[in-house]
Parts: sequence; C-alpha cells; structure tokens
Amino acid sequence: QGCDPFAQTQRSKLQHRRARINQQINKEMRMRAGAENLFRATSNHKVKETVALELSYVNSNLQLLKEELEELNSSMDVYQNDSESISVPMIPLGLKETKELDLLVPLKDLISEHYGEDGILFEKEIKEFMELRQAMRTPSRNEAGLELLMEYYNQLYFLDSRFFPPTKSLGVFFHWYDSLTGVPSHQRALAFEKGSVLFNIGALHTQIGARQDRASLPGLNQAIDAFQKAAGAFNYLKENFSNAPSLDMSAASLNMLVRLMVAQVQECIFEKMTLLRAQHDFLSQLQLAQEAARVEDVYSLVHQTMTQAHVKDYVPFSWTTMVHVKSEHFKALSHYFAAIALCDCPAPSDAELPEQEKAFIQFHITMPEGPSLRILLQDPEERRKLGKAHLKKAIMKHEEAMRIHGLCKILRKMDILQEVLSFAHKRSLSKYSEIDHEEDFFETGDAPDIHPKTHQKPEIKSPNFSQVKVTDLFHRLGPLSVFSAKNKWYPVRRVHLMRGENGFGFTLRGDSPVLIAGVIPGGCAAEAGLKEGDYIISVNGKDCKWSKHAEVVQLLKSTGEEGVEIGVITL
Repeated sequence: QGCDPFAQTQRSKLQHRRARINQQINKEMRMRAGAENLFRATSNHKVKETVALELSYVNSNLQLLKEELEELNSSMDVYQNDSESISVPMIPLGLKETKELDLLVPLKDLISEHYGEDGILFEKEIKEFMELRQAMRTPSRNEAGLELLMEYYNQLYFLDSRFFPPTKSLGVFFHWYDSLTGVPSHQRALAFEKGSVLFNIGALHTQIGARQDRASLPGLNQAIDAFQKAAGAFNYLKENFSNAPSLDMSAASLNMLVRLMVAQVQECIFEKMTLLRAQHDFLSQLQLAQEAARVEDVYSLVHQTMTQAHVKDYVPFSWTTMVHVKSEHFKALSHYFAAIALCDCPAPSDAELPEQEKAFIQFHITMPEGPSLRILLQDPEERRKLGKAHLKKAIMKHEEAMRIHGLCKILRKMDILQEVLSFAHKRSLSKYSEIDHEEDFFETGDAPDIHPKTHQKPEIKSPNFSQVKVTDLFHRLGPLSVFSAKNKWYPVRRVHLMRGENGFGFTLRGDSPVLIAGVIPGGCAAEAGLKEGDYIISVNGKDCKWSKHAEVVQLLKSTGEEGVEIGVITL
C-alpha cells in the first residue's frame, strides 16, 4: 500500500526520464574520470591532444544533460492541481532516485557469523525488507505514500541495530542520485540511506502541497500543512544528518529549502486571508496589504539564499526567477491593497477614527509626508493622493515582476503565472486611471513601503515518526537489548542439568531473555559450568529468547527424572 510503480502518470514518466538522464550523467562522469587519469598519466603529445578533445566532448555532453535535467526539474506543471481556478504555481521537489540493492547474501552471512543462526532460515524476512525498499522507491502522492516512506525509515532503525556493527562495514553501498543535478553519490553508511529517505519524505510533502486546490479553504489548509511538514523534514535532516555526500543534502541547500517552504506557507496564508476577508472595510484591506508585504519579505530572503555562493550554481534558474518574480509581485500587491484601503473605503466616523488611526500608525515603515494622520484619514483628497502614490509604486513593481518573468525561458512557458501577473497589473492600471484626475497638477510622491505583518506565523513541523508503527522484521533473532550488532557473545553452550535436592542450583531474574542471577556453589548448575550473567535462550530445544520469567520457570519445573537441556550464551 502506498506504492505506485505502474501508474504511468506524468509524474512517473518524469521520474523515468530523470532516471535515464541520471544514468547517462553517470556514464559520462566515468568517461571523464578515465580520460582525466589518462591525460595526467601520459607524456605523449599526440595522446594528450586526443584525450583533451575527448574531454571537451564529454564536458559539453555533461552540460547538455544537466540542462535537460534542469528543464525536467522545472516542469512544475506536473505537480500542480487540475482545477479550473487560477492560482500561482508552487515549487515542488522531485524525489531522489536510488539503485536497486541486493541484501540477501550480506545479511545471510552476517546472521550466520554474528548470530550463529542459519542465514537461510531468514531469507523470507530479508526478501520482505528488500520488497519494502523496492516499494518505497515509487511512493504514491498521498498519505499512503508518506506512510510507506515512514515505515521504511522506521524499519532502518532496526536494520541499523541488527546488522551494522560500529567497527565493521556490511560491505554494501547505498547509491542515491542528487534530486536536482542527477549526480550520483554512494556511501556505505546507513545514515546516507536514512537521510535520503527523509529527503524524499520532505519532497513528497512538497508535491502534495503543490497539487492542492488552493481556491478553497480545505485545499489551502492542506497545502499549508504539507509545506509546513516539508519544512520540518528538511530542517530535521539539516540538524541530524551532516556530511552527506550529495549537494541537495548539504546544510546550505537544506537551509534554502526550509526557507522556500516557509515562504510557500506564508503565500498560502495570504491566499487564505483573501478568501476569508470578503468584506472590503478599511482595516481588512490594511491587513491584506501587510500580509502581502510579509510574503514579499520571506520571498526576498529565499532569493538572497538562492543567490549565495554555495547554492547559486546549483538551484535551477527557473526557481530563482520564480522566487524573484513572487517577491516583486507581492510587493506590488501590498501597495495595491494599501491604495484600495485609502481610495475605496469611506472616511472614518468619529467613533471609528481612533481604531483606524492606531492601525495606520503601524502601517508604513516610515511615515508618509504631508498632513497629520488624523487629517489624512478624514480628508478624501489626501487619501486619494497617497492612494495614487501607492498605485504608482504597485504598477512599477508589477512591471518589474513581468520583466523578470520574461527573462526565463522555462517560466515563459507557464501560462498560469503569466495570467496571474498580467491580471494583477491590469487591475492596478485600471484603478489608477479611475482615481487619476486630469486637473492633478501635483507631483505624485513616493509612497513609503508597508510594514510586513502576519496573523498566522508559519510553523516548521518536525516529522512524527511514531505515527507509523512497525514491528522489527528480524525479531526472531531475539530481543535487541542483547541480540544486536554492537554486542558480542560466545557460541551457544548446551548444558544438561539434573534436579538435585536444592533444585537446579541457580536463581533467575528478568524477562526476554531470562538471566541467571546467581549460581549456588557445589550445586548442579555450578558443576555444569553455568555462570552468573548467562542468558537462557532455550529449554529442551524450545526457543526462550522472548520468554517471560514465569514461562521459563514453568518449563524448568515441568522436567522429569531425565533432567533438562538448556542453551545459554555469555556476553
């Protein structure tokens, strides 16, 4: 459940194309490494020339492949919703691809060597684990897909405890491709596998967020929830997994992704406000203007983060442009709503004035030039003047957003974004011509920027791993407190005991596995070589690793004249 390998939706076609490009990049990288080695090793001029030519071919091929991949990563349409309503597209992330992994032999070997059990008897569990890994490579884009990734992530905890000793490597490599550049990386550390799965949990949340219908309140709330959880997954990854070999999991990239998700949440909060604030009163319009200014603020921060040295060459140009366009677009909206508040809302009555004055004092970053606030709010002509200045600034910012949008080939193909920008621009222009008087001889001043403020602060929601309960696939190996990769024990000893007048001559305590707490000197157990601290793992051939204290006592009591054979281990 939660796995969708056959649905040839646009998205899985996208993933297949991505995987194909990843393989080609991989091949070109190997050719480049070989050619570079040959170039360094040879002293023959003719060979050097040929290799240099070959290298230039390989490098230009790599460049083309990376551009093809960037174009794929920018196809955000695939992840957007299909509703008729127009909403600004969001940026989703593609999942990291991984290679198949065969654990059958390494795990069987380790079970034989470390646990002293027959590895063949655990083939069913190993195959079950491998099937789970195979399934989580193609999660469905919904709650079930998220649960599948969580289940695999939680199962890795058990795998780590059972099969990854601190001193020795299992000898398998985990291969994952960078989600944006397609560059392959591999590591023996299970932490790389865990981190990559966590990255995909975040990426899947972004896809779920981007496909919500944000024209309705339930859709908006789901989008907010999904982007907050995506931010939480990337933040958790940044704080708990360092030294990842791939760029998408570096601290700088994750920091950028967390900020991007928070900005997308803030944008949804603004959209929610526009849905809820249907009434066009003065205070509501001021709130919308401040909310838009807050969105502009967070997108400006994302844009700064995306243009920093470690991130700039790595993030798709379309993302950086989209974020830049949004910061200008929302700045324009903040000025537009300020103008609407001033020009479309009636001047306040004496009863309303104190509340409006209080809201307006904190509205601008610097106070507008001209008359006092009280006069400004009560004089329709002064309101129109300041409103006109805000609209002038709004139109400039709309035009800047459209100019930046036009610079990116990939964004130019996105009709929805184009529509949103030109609709907002036309709306501001028509408002401007409506309030512009022919006899205006005053120079339209420069409107101060609006103070950013939000009524709902985005949360970064960390992943809740405990919501998906899993049972340890390898629980037959025994309780983890004893039977783990980090513990070592001597081979199992089988001991035959006869009951004496003092019983068997030892005392027991604890559960699963039961521990020999004391051995009576000169008793039957002492003679058989049992020691304090030994664990009882079988009684008369019955496995007792998981048995409770009372069960083991009952088994020992029920033995007859022939005595009892117990299996023990010493740590």
